Amino acid sequence: MNQNLNITYYKPEKQGVYPVQDGYCFATEIQSCNECGLLLYKKNGGQLRIPFSKEGKRGSLYGIRIEGENLNFSGYNYYDGETVFTDFYAKGITGLEKFGDFGNGKRATKGVLNTAEFDWEGDSPLLIPYEDTIIYGLNVRAFTMHKSSGVKNKGTFEGIAEKKDYLKELGITAIELMPAYEFDECMYLSEVSPKTMEEAVKNLSVSEKTERRLNCWGFQKGFYFAPKASYSADKPELSFKKMVKELHKNGIEVHMQFYFPPELTQDYILDLLRYWVIEYHIDGVRLCGFHIPFRLIAQDPVLKETKIRSAYLPVEEIYGNEIPFYRNLASDNGNFRNEIRRYLKGDENLMNQVLYYQKNNPVSHAVINYLADYDGFSLFDSVAYERKHNEANGENNKDGTDANYTWNCGFEGESRKKSVQELRMKQIKNGLAFLFLSQGVPFIFSGDEMANTRFGNNNAYCQDNEVGWIKWKSNHFSDEILRFTRFLIALRKEHPVFHMRKELKLMDSLGCGYPDISYHGTEAWRPDISYISRMVGIMLCGQYVQGTADDSFYIAFNMHWETHELALPKLSKGMRWTKVMSTADEPLETDLPDENKIPASGRSISLYRSETDPMYVEKPKRRHTLKGGLTDKKFKRKTAKNESMETL
Repeated sequence: MNQNLNITYYKPEKQGVYPVQDGYCFATEIQSCNECGLLLYKKNGGQLRIPFSKEGKRGSLYGIRIEGENLNFSGYNYYDGETVFTDFYAKGITGLEKFGDFGNGKRATKGVLNTAEFDWEGDSPLLIPYEDTIIYGLNVRAFTMHKSSGVKNKGTFEGIAEKKDYLKELGITAIELMPAYEFDECMYLSEVSPKTMEEAVKNLSVSEKTERRLNCWGFQKGFYFAPKASYSADKPELSFKKMVKELHKNGIEVHMQFYFPPELTQDYILDLLRYWVIEYHIDGVRLCGFHIPFRLIAQDPVLKETKIRSAYLPVEEIYGNEIPFYRNLASDNGNFRNEIRRYLKGDENLMNQVLYYQKNNPVSHAVINYLADYDGFSLFDSVAYERKHNEANGENNKDGTDANYTWNCGFEGESRKKSVQELRMKQIKNGLAFLFLSQGVPFIFSGDEMANTRFGNNNAYCQDNEVGWIKWKSNHFSDEILRFTRFLIALRKEHPVFHMRKELKLMDSLGCGYPDISYHGTEAWRPDISYISRMVGIMLCGQYVQGTADDSFYIAFNMHWETHELALPKLSKGMRWTKVMSTADEPLETDLPDENKIPASGRSISLYRSETDPMYVEKPKRRHTLKGGLTDKKFKRKTAKNESMETL
């Protein structure tokens, strides 16, 4: 035992390591009857083995307090009999600093005794309302790892901060990080023991080498309280905090994605979410996995203003009939990706789904709309591939979903044919237009705004290369998609009629002559939602925007391959419709015919805005000449004067 240490025991209330004056308090759960305790690692390579005592035991929790001058340890672990394990409450982890380092077997990890100070300079979560939110999903490493990214610190939190100007110019309001807490990305799928791994690896055949794979996505059990060291150019906790502070300065929130395996307790999940919100100032979380305590999370005072997102959200169980004072919960918009992909490629019997997904925006919680994510095809691949091409994953192309609901526009994979490229560009624009002109919260995955491809791989979880990385290419195709994405985001942010706080009701509740949202077909006010219909006109009335009224807009959807006519509803006197956007290659400034019929090109979406008609001149009121040559105005004035004299 080291005589320079003062060791005492205490009965802990919770797990973790907490700094005290001249030392630390350690607390962990151990349920066995073995000898157990704390391992402290010296920087010179030695270690101290300090057993726990019943004197510091409460339930299955053990507590120990270590004090001494100038404590200088490289890390700590716990032991339970012959088993050594790393604290899952550790605020930092060593041993996983180099991404993808298989080495000689399973990597040894240690907890870090971390007391680093950080000056937030008054930073706090941004609290951007869901209705004003545009989310941009990314994998920290894949986002800037490609040589074309142009950043200094590739594949890191610092690399994201270096891209702040790009993100700000794009117009998004939040980034959503795929798992960025510490996890071991090196997977060994064979049954080779770690002791013989080095020898075994030397003798592996080509086919057997596929038994070693990377988990680039991080959907596995991890060290949830520690930022990922291999995503950092500095100390991980400092790198992450600097990134958050820099993005907040530029009006961009930081959300994090967490995956919880079945063995995690609900208390643990709640503790780690609170920790990230308090310690790292994150603005939101996306949750997936097992046994997630949604009600406890939603009702926790610390998390009341933190955005909580999940594919499954038991809203009625959480709120009952009450409406929350702050809408911080969000669910994925059901099958938005699948159904809208089917509509975009021209499938039948989808008009009811199209109308539902376009306006779905409940008052109790937000809905997240997306056409592509980290899983499945990228947005570009959804118009370039109909079959998955996952051979590089080493699973004989059996992994990944077979149901992609995509159309390759006539050619599987990359094509230089002009007609194929033009059709693909139009289809990508159609998808982006539907996404950003719908009422829910839009989500785009990094690279989709510039037509990034994963070469048909719809399950690129193990691809730490050009398949999984974002290629920051610049050519006519990608530049045009990027320009169009920026235009749509700016349009959405400028006009609140596209992102209302409450769901539209299909009613004229203001008595202004127009419902808040209305549907139209070849005749105004008569939409065709039959089995074979693929087109509809949707009018959004700007008078329903609270505060300052917005313009009204008419969206013309036609996913049939032939041109059809749609009817525009008539506006009030002195107003006219003007085309402001079209995904087809056609001029915007066109004179509309008197009967307000518009041609809707095949496979296209067009947008019309209401504006004052510069040709409209208000006619003066008619002046009627009465008996005696008096006008009606002079007659009324003379009559009023006579009546006044008679009264006197």
